[in-house]
Amino acid sequence: MSGKPYDPASEGAQMSFKERMSYSDYLHLDQILDAQAPLSTAHDEMLFIIQHQTSELWMKLAVHEISAAMRSIRADQIEPSFKMLTRVARIFEQLNNAWDVLRTMTPSEYTEFRDDLGQSSGFQSWQYRAIEFLAGNRNLAMLGPHKHRPDLSDRLEAILSEPSLYDEALRLLARNGFDIGEDARRSDWRETRAENEQVLAAWQTVYRDPQRYWTLYELAEKLVDFEDYFRRWRFNHVTTVERIIGMKRGTGGTSGASYLKKMLEVVLFPELWQVRTKL
Repeated sequence: MSGKPYDPASEGAQMSFKERMSYSDYLHLDQILDAQAPLSTAHDEMLFIIQHQTSELWMKLAVHEISAAMRSIRADQIEPSFKMLTRVARIFEQLNNAWDVLRTMTPSEYTEFRDDLGQSSGFQSWQYRAIEFLAGNRNLAMLGPHKHRPDLSDRLEAILSEPSLYDEALRLLARNGFDIGEDARRSDWRETRAENEQVLAAWQTVYRDPQRYWTLYELAEKLVDFEDYFRRWRFNHVTTVERIIGMKRGTGGTSGASYLKKMLEVVLFPELWQVRTKL
């Protein structure tokens, strides 16, 4: 190195934060970076904790964006929802990439601290459940792991009391003159809706004339894009679990990889996938 070291203060950079808000203050980094408390001496437990904590932060943003997209669609402000739903798909792209980091942990390394997890499991993530409920997979049995926390149960029940993201898309179809049959008369939002031939016919009309129904067509594709990335996340979850623990039971009591494979069969927006066969 040669010459005098560069001093950012010479160009006006703030260097003293005794009475100013700093980067760390704004982001509350002390709280975030002090939130990792491994229960073992295993080297890879830090990886395991951080991977799941960062995933929960991305899920928080996904809940925020899906909720905003639903409000936008409900208010017939469709174009802003496209940006929000695109962001949700990209969030799940980030969540998919996180599995790549976790898969650097071997089965031997995981067994060093797995018993310290007790019965805790990602199966119990209330934010993941919120995403599924918001999207439309309203399996009420999945409220069980959250009953011990009335605050979380109340938040999930609030989601279940209103239409899902897909319900809002179908209600938009109805407002645009499409006959969606029973879905136009639904009032109990708690249950997962049944597949509907009239809804399938409505989406067929949209997809056969994209130029005429461009806004609805674009919304449909944004939903498919979201579910595409969501499915990849589920698949990567299965692969990661099987790679690390094989077919052992999960720490939360599920059948592990076998349970996760069953979840691959869940379709969030069924008619939007079926319409591809009909065209």
